Amino acid sequence: MRIILIIFSALLLNTFAFAAGSDSSGSEETLYNDAVKLIKRAGKLEKKNKPEKAGKLYSQAFKKLEEAFGSDKKNPDILNYMGYTSRKVGNFSDAEKYYLKGLDINPKHNGINEYLGELYVQTNRIDKANERLEVLKNCNCNEYKELELIIKTRGSKVY
Repeated sequence: MRIILIIFSALLLNTFAFAAGSDSSGSEETLYNDAVKLIKRAGKLEKKNKPEKAGKLYSQAFKKLEEAFGSDKKNPDILNYMGYTSRKVGNFSDAEKYYLKGLDINPKHNGINEYLGELYVQTNRIDKANERLEVLKNCNCNEYKELELIIKTRGSKVY
């Protein structure tokens, strides 16, 4: 009987510990992953020519990223998407600040360099976009090819 009581107690404690540990609704990783899902959904809505709905999702994603950033200020991926969502809703100056802050952490971040280059094309600063392309030159990555195409077409090929 004593062994059963010990096993039951251990299982009960494990259950409470798991429940307490699994409430990750506020963790930066969960917030970041939720934001990425919203961003992907927003992108699909943009392709369906539903910019208002996409804008709402980008704004929701930004709020989650902002909260995640509060817990993890050294994560360039969070800053990259904060810049991306800001740019997608037309907040170009904020987007640039987030991208540059992310590059302070990781100057060779492929995603930030590409998206910052896209921002520069959107704001007609082709010389600065070419600087970002130069950073990506030896990465052998899609980001280089995508930014190169956007610069060549002056943005007529999707941002």
